[in-house]
Amino acid sequence: MKKWYGGTLILALATILALRYGLMNTQPKKQSAHDFWRNHPAKDSDSRSSVSLKSKAVRASEPERPHLINVEGLSDLIAPDNITKRESEALLLWSHMHPLLSRSDFLPETIQGVKEASIAWGDLLSAIQAEKTTKIGNTNNSKHEICPSSVSSPDKISPSEGIILEIPCGLVEDSSITLVGIPNGERGGFEIELLGSQASGESNPPVILHYNVCLPGDNMSDESFIVQNTWTNEQKWGKEERCPAHLSASSRKVDGLVLCNERVLRSTRGENISTHHDSADTNLTNISGGQVHESANFPFIEGNLFTATLWIGLEGFHMTVNGRHETSFEYREKLEPWTVNQVKVTGGLDLLSSLAKGLPASEDHDFILNSEHLGAPPIPKRRLVMLIGVFSTGNNFNRRMALRRTWMQNEAVRSGDVAVRFFIGFDKNTQVNLELWREVEAYGDIQLMPFVDYYSLITLKTIAICIFGTKILPAKYIMKTDDDAFVRIDEVLSGVKSRPATGLLYGLISFDSSPHRDKDSKWHISEEEWPNATYPPWAHGPGYVISRDIAKFIVRGHQNRSLKLFKLEDVAMGIWIEQFSKGGKEVQYINEERFYNSGCESNYILAHYQSPRLVLCLWEKLQKQFEATCCE
Repeated sequence: MKKWYGGTLILALATILALRYGLMNTQPKKQSAHDFWRNHPAKDSDSRSSVSLKSKAVRASEPERPHLINVEGLSDLIAPDNITKRESEALLLWSHMHPLLSRSDFLPETIQGVKEASIAWGDLLSAIQAEKTTKIGNTNNSKHEICPSSVSSPDKISPSEGIILEIPCGLVEDSSITLVGIPNGERGGFEIELLGSQASGESNPPVILHYNVCLPGDNMSDESFIVQNTWTNEQKWGKEERCPAHLSASSRKVDGLVLCNERVLRSTRGENISTHHDSADTNLTNISGGQVHESANFPFIEGNLFTATLWIGLEGFHMTVNGRHETSFEYREKLEPWTVNQVKVTGGLDLLSSLAKGLPASEDHDFILNSEHLGAPPIPKRRLVMLIGVFSTGNNFNRRMALRRTWMQNEAVRSGDVAVRFFIGFDKNTQVNLELWREVEAYGDIQLMPFVDYYSLITLKTIAICIFGTKILPAKYIMKTDDDAFVRIDEVLSGVKSRPATGLLYGLISFDSSPHRDKDSKWHISEEEWPNATYPPWAHGPGYVISRDIAKFIVRGHQNRSLKLFKLEDVAMGIWIEQFSKGGKEVQYINEERFYNSGCESNYILAHYQSPRLVLCLWEKLQKQFEATCCE
């Protein structure tokens, strides 16, 4: 009886399980939101909205990749058919760069940089055609000097609308503008302005530097002061900087110089004294009362002759009056010195003379001795050992020529084992672009970027170098450097050949650095841009080397938009390499302290901040003394 009961129980359980299993197989399989809405297309707009919401919910844990957008002017940046083979080779990267410039997570100034480049490209093509037409009809082969090294005002200055000097090809480091004048006390002072190119549709040109000298007068206070600022159509007046400076700004320095000469004036009074650019008059607000300690050292005095020199540093503008440094002003984004094309003086000043010198001067490439040895040598069919990408800007003519005459003459370059290319964006000045195009024709070592050369866009050049070294001129190693750096190529090659051929970052590496959160800093990074307290290891920008596998990873990552764009190009490289390592790849961070980030020291591999004169001197020491010793 017990056995029968046990057998019946087992049979009953088996029947129940079979029925349940059968019912489960007759129910539809569970679907993802994507599969469901693919099999049940939406009937109306409300349904489509539900699809979008449900799909987003499913993908909430996945970061959404940037998409492609339409960028005005980008379609105009294509190579025409009627150019030479060498000219077309300068545009090899354009088709590769178009998707990068169309990313929805674009870098600051990308939209403006591309739009202005399309205008500059059209103007350049017109200028090239006009030059060819002129040559055909001109039997005299004399050439007009487009970019002279200096310009001066006529003996008797009678400026129209305040313009006293036209700067043909912008300013570069060590350029200077010297004014000799006497303040006459009218209108409460005078203004000196450096103006940039006026884009089509803009009501006024941008003011790269507004230098406002205020003297005591009937409608003013008894205080003398100097205000520096910028003005653009988009941003209007920027944040003004006043001398005397507030305590919060007194510790800041530009090129190692204080913002204000503290002996000029000490005051507790308010600021807000910028003029409105749309007005022809100098409208200054009255200054609130407060205790003032006037110094007899104020550089500008009514009726007294002065000589003022505004000179261009690495980080900003500096004013020296009667031989003494008075003020400094850090460059601001999109308002770099290379964009300056006019000097304007208005207000109560009897100007006696003006001179701009140290300007970027172009060369007559047809008359350079042994010019054929300065051009890029033919590239062999075998893979390069190294590609060296040099960051440069359009009007740095002298720097590029210094490199061509010195370390680019290294045997590794002349034999074709190493290739050197300059990566240069458009200038807003047509004359500069025309001179740059002549360099393209003469030397064949320039890659022209399809955007205007703004500092915030230099990361795009880093990616361009990786593209060039993996897709166009394949190389085992890829090096990035600047046009004010002197590179000992033999030492670099020796350094990488003794290291792993994969996963390599070789240079002066920062292993523990933090983002600059100061909004006034040139390297300011917000928490939205980088929320972490520290950066991953990165190599300083004047010079570093990566292996081919890292370069290919960077190119792929930006093609599929899985890598983040970041405006600090050297830190960006560190961020991308960290992502490379997260894919299971081993990274060799090789720190080489002889890659000098600032200046030069004996036995250097790379020396930075070297002027063309110093570059030539370093090369001569290597050739004659066989020693890596510095010139200063």
